[in-house]
Amino acid sequence: MLIFGGAGLLGLLAFTALILVPAIGSFGRAWEKATAAVLSLVVLVALIALGVAIGVVIVYYWPKISTAF
Repeated sequence: MLIFGGAGLLGLLAFTALILVPAIGSFGRAWEKATAAVLSLVVLVALIALGVAIGVVIVYYWPKISTAF
């Protein structure tokens, strides 16, 4: 479990450094910065949900997937 936590932390740090900080820094007004932060977090949540959904589908259909190859 430690490796999954480390990977999650690394992914969150990468998201913060590469997506969130530039998005917030691109705007001058406080409400623009807040909006950019919220929209960036919405995109993060959507990508996490998509990854979980794909993982669930793979686990559910694994018997069929493993026999296909």
